Amino acid sequence: MLEISDELRQWCLEGRDFATATVASVQGSAPRQPGATLAVDADNTAIGSVSGGCLESAAYDLCREAIDSGESKLHGFTYSDEDAFAVGLTCGGEIQLFVTPMLADSPSREILEGILAVASAEGRAAGIWLTDGPAELVGAALLVHPDGSYEGTYSGCSDLMRAIAGEALALLETGRTGTLLIDEPRRKFSEPVTAFVQSVVPPARMIIFGAIDFSADLARMGKLLGYRVTVCDARPIFATRARIPDAHEVIADWPHRYLGTTPVDLRTVLCVLTHDAKFDVPLLEKALRLPVAYVGAMGSRRTHQQRLELLREAGLTEHELAKLHSPIGLDLRGESSAETAISIAAEIVASRRGGSGRPLTATRGPIHEIEANRPEIVPKEQSQWPTKCHSSSMENE
Repeated sequence: MLEISDELRQWCLEGRDFATATVASVQGSAPRQPGATLAVDADNTAIGSVSGGCLESAAYDLCREAIDSGESKLHGFTYSDEDAFAVGLTCGGEIQLFVTPMLADSPSREILEGILAVASAEGRAAGIWLTDGPAELVGAALLVHPDGSYEGTYSGCSDLMRAIAGEALALLETGRTGTLLIDEPRRKFSEPVTAFVQSVVPPARMIIFGAIDFSADLARMGKLLGYRVTVCDARPIFATRARIPDAHEVIADWPHRYLGTTPVDLRTVLCVLTHDAKFDVPLLEKALRLPVAYVGAMGSRRTHQQRLELLREAGLTEHELAKLHSPIGLDLRGESSAETAISIAAEIVASRRGGSGRPLTATRGPIHEIEANRPEIVPKEQSQWPTKCHSSSMENE
């Protein structure tokens, strides 16, 4: 949804009626993760994608039907279903699409506009659409803020709405998008309720230390991957926008000092390209003790071993040293700075997604395999509000 947020925001400003088809859950092999969205307006203009090609026509038709009917529905497609095969789902696996009208006067449209406004401001919030359960609830929507407050389109069963909003915070805190299931047999509704949660968080950060020739290409790759890219170098003569034009910001400061003052989180990627011990050691001593997604350092294998010894002398444990990706990047035998940047970016993606980094011809199994994330009912004895959360590993799709 967020990958077409600019276009959706423009449609809302123009007052267009439209409908969205969003991947709510996937199981097995699927080319797109939860949150991927195709939207169709009343003039039959389509934007976005839900499957990389194989389900686009079906999603398009379902959006047109939703505009006419004004009804929200959950649709399932699977490789073994002849009807699904007819529309081209040849990738294997199962996909659930939640199709909902976003008409100019609909309450769900207000929630969507709220989510788009948060995304535009690089803020943090979660949009929730109830995708399955009692008919009167399907299509209801909530906008949940980081402090737990929320606003919604359904005025009944406030206990259930509060429970859904509370559970969505767990996804929002880590920037994940996925599905929630609330099994509420003792309350107003006898059947469980499934909700799709679209988390909106600021872009993850990539911080590159060292304004060298490789940094400009890596900054370009990081920007392409959706990171907010910062380049930091202690030498003002090198830390300039002219040298690194694709970085969002270029900082002239000692790397370890800057890292000690700038915010990081579990999505942050740190790339140390200085390969100079006076910069690397104090920087890595701090970096390897932070809760970040990836720490990589450039240098030869000899440099890496020398660096490890210096870090051990500085007091780092073997567990902390094991977090270091060094020499940085995958073995592509690249020579140019652009090829090196691709090597580093590929390792970051593999680390984030759990990929092996091997050629696909040397692997077996589904290419687009995603951990099954269909909701399952958790026995009610486990909690007052039994839930099970499944989410994609792709933040802010």
